[in-house]
Amino acid sequence: MTAPSKSPPKAQIGVEGLDDILAGGLAPGHVYLLEGNPGTGKTTIALQFLLAGAKAGETGLYITMSETEQELREGAASHGWSLDDAIHVFELVPPESLLDDEHQQSLLYSSDLELGETTKAVFEAIERAKPVRIVLDSLSEIRLLAQSSLRYRRQILAMKHYFAKQGATVLMLDDLTTDTNDKTVHSLAHGVIRLEEMTPTYGAERRRLRVIKYRGQSFRGGFHDFTIVEGGVQVFPRLISSEHKTGFARNVLTSGIGELDALLGGGVEQGSSTLVMGPAGTGKSLLALQFAVSAVQRGEKAALFVFDEELSLLLDRTRLMGIDLAAMCAAGNLFIEQVDAAELSPGEFTHQVRTKIDHHGVKTIVIDSLNGYQAAMPEEQFLVLHIHELLQYLNRQGASTFLLVAQHGLVGDMQAPVDVTYLADTVILLRYFEAFGQVRRALSVIKKRFGSHENTIREIRLDGSGIAIGEPLKGFQGVLRGVPVMAEGDRASLLEDR
Repeated sequence: MTAPSKSPPKAQIGVEGLDDILAGGLAPGHVYLLEGNPGTGKTTIALQFLLAGAKAGETGLYITMSETEQELREGAASHGWSLDDAIHVFELVPPESLLDDEHQQSLLYSSDLELGETTKAVFEAIERAKPVRIVLDSLSEIRLLAQSSLRYRRQILAMKHYFAKQGATVLMLDDLTTDTNDKTVHSLAHGVIRLEEMTPTYGAERRRLRVIKYRGQSFRGGFHDFTIVEGGVQVFPRLISSEHKTGFARNVLTSGIGELDALLGGGVEQGSSTLVMGPAGTGKSLLALQFAVSAVQRGEKAALFVFDEELSLLLDRTRLMGIDLAAMCAAGNLFIEQVDAAELSPGEFTHQVRTKIDHHGVKTIVIDSLNGYQAAMPEEQFLVLHIHELLQYLNRQGASTFLLVAQHGLVGDMQAPVDVTYLADTVILLRYFEAFGQVRRALSVIKKRFGSHENTIREIRLDGSGIAIGEPLKGFQGVLRGVPVMAEGDRASLLEDR
């Protein structure tokens, strides 16, 4: 019985994240379409595709009908790349270059030629270079020369058969500047990748991509955020938590504050998520930070992702409480990331969190806060899905996550920007309450999936030494509404505490 033949290794695109989405890259010897509006990063990805081939010892050819070779090389240089001898560039240049006698016999201009002559010139360039990888930029020029959909389809089909005989892997670019409803190449291409750019009302532009088609190959569907930075395109694959499962012991993690741990039934379980809710100023950040500091003191690593507070202010105010976060960072046990919600996409943020887990072994994550995270992605329904996948992923990696939410208002009925209480394993509620002319703070655990917890309400105090948790407040009613009614016997004890 003949053993099944192994498929040849895939042609990696060389774009971080995109090869993962494509299950390793592009199947060699086929034609692929990369489409998107101008400025979405098509040329950059195409160059990375050829550079990855050159690194693997494969000859590449970039056929450009829109940019000059000089512009192409300048664009590559802006990313620190050099198009060496393994990458050939064939250009169809503007008519003024034809006036130069030195170039009259070697340079062509696409609009001065019939479609057949242009195609012939392209084929001749391929015959000379004998490339393994080819980029054709762009199909809009060929579509304009064809002048009809039927002729355009026949020409693309002829080119596809020619490329198949050559055995080359071809990436065709389409800038969608002509007929965006023409799906001719979609049906002929082996795979189709679409790049999109969105401009929010405020903040930097957001880019995302989607694999529309990939024949005979599974791929990661949906939209994936990506950025264009110095060094090329970085793609952040959509997180699918079910793909990341690990085994770990579900130990109980303590905060180092006895009363707080007692309120939580001993602490929080490893691999669980905790939601800390309350109005601004009630101590949410300090409460979550206490668990991160306790993790560092146990010899573990922790990470803080701070959306709302200036990093220098956080370091200064915690140092006054005897917590030297800067020293913990210098020792490599604590990572603090200042997150700018106006500049960061949700996919890039998820990538940052995953990097801390996968590459640095972090086991305690603090996200401060959901309000800032929501600013990065205003669509509420998708925000909940993002949070769900992220929390599930962190739980399955054995990481303990603390997610902070600032509720609207100070006393009375509180509203959160998004209800994610059902996603968290533990929910800690903080409140202001008024008593004898003073504004005080109350703390309670209203949900805990793992094990039991106290049903009491404790007073929490914030001072120069940090957090202090009082004994359970007994004989009170309405503490969580902000204006409690207390029994006469408890009035004296409250006055003594003052």
